[in-house]
Amino acid sequence: MRLLCLTIFAILVSGLTAQKTYLECGRLITATNDEVLTEQTIVVEDGMILEILSGYPRLAEGSEVIDLRDRTVMPGLIDLHVHIESQSSKTRYLERFTMDPADVALRATTYCDKTLQAGFTTVRDLGGSGVNVSLRNAISAGHIPGPRIVTAEKAIGTTGGHADPTNGQRSDLMGDPGPNEGVINGPEDAYAAVRARYKKGADCIKITATGGVLSVAKDGSGPQFTQEEANAIVAAANDYGMTTAAHAHGAEGMKRAVIAGITTIEHGTLMNKEVMDLMIENGTYYVPTISAGKFVAEKARQPGFYPAIIVPKALSIGAQIQNTFKKAYAYGVPIAFGTDTGVSYHGDNAREFEFMVEAGMPEIASIRSATEVAAKVLRLDEQIGTIKAGLRADIIAVPGNPTEDIKLMTQVNFVMKDGKVYRHDQ
Repeated sequence: MRLLCLTIFAILVSGLTAQKTYLECGRLITATNDEVLTEQTIVVEDGMILEILSGYPRLAEGSEVIDLRDRTVMPGLIDLHVHIESQSSKTRYLERFTMDPADVALRATTYCDKTLQAGFTTVRDLGGSGVNVSLRNAISAGHIPGPRIVTAEKAIGTTGGHADPTNGQRSDLMGDPGPNEGVINGPEDAYAAVRARYKKGADCIKITATGGVLSVAKDGSGPQFTQEEANAIVAAANDYGMTTAAHAHGAEGMKRAVIAGITTIEHGTLMNKEVMDLMIENGTYYVPTISAGKFVAEKARQPGFYPAIIVPKALSIGAQIQNTFKKAYAYGVPIAFGTDTGVSYHGDNAREFEFMVEAGMPEIASIRSATEVAAKVLRLDEQIGTIKAGLRADIIAVPGNPTEDIKLMTQVNFVMKDGKVYRHDQ
């Protein structure tokens, strides 16, 4: 009887033991340094990286082995600036009045899948209607495939500013949105808006520190928060343990955000030496979004793609971002990867690597900006961003060697997130 009980116990324990998976890697970028290793094996168990072995060990028959010997393996990519709910089109501005939240969410599931299939296992969503919170939860619960989402819920702006959701509407629809809708005027409102974002499920906070290109408003670069308002937003976010991001094109708005203690500056188009010095001094990261700049400059030349008020802003600001990135990188400003996808098309996120390399960043540095560095920005570097024992098994692969040809980053052919394989092209 005792022997029978022991046998049953052994069977039960065996059934509960997680299956190990062995990823045989031809080349491996751990992103902990600039080195590209060869002939390595990553051992994955229960969604985590268990260990990394040199060479290809002989394994017991029946072991689960994934052969990636002809590929370069690296951590799952992180895009620090997306808008997962929507995508640019000629009808985008009309859709605010024709689509219900359920319509937005169902369509966005396709954007989530495209993003994951492109190798981006984590994204930071910097503002939508709030559907992004539901998408995050659905992905986390395993209901739909997609990247891990860190979301700002809705961006915070000022009355008439870039994140005022009623810009461009007729007067009887405009109303007077306030902190609950992400619109502030004064430090007290700033605290209320951050607290509203927290209540609605935000993980981080985004402000629109200057005018923007795609808002239905004339100004695309002037500052839109007082110093006191910016200070209050960052202070409130710090109280709730949230990082912060500032959409900013003009130098004065950037300066105020950096002085306030913002975590990242997004776009940074008209960045000057004073701002760069402040960013280096404060450890503020620059998220360039070159992809969005190129996209809006191109689409602005297509009649009717954007409302007329947007076209001159897109033509003047969009085309400058890559050159700003070139100057900032050469100057020593900390760089983290982000695309503003949703402005550009979902699934094309990896084109940003090509634009960064064109502007002078080494291939391996661009890859680390989307892995190790981006994870640090999110304060998730103890979970994701590198190939290291004890971290989540977010692992992707591309053909060839992207440190020699960065365009290969657009050819992801293996995707694993939390130890589950979502793509494996043979």
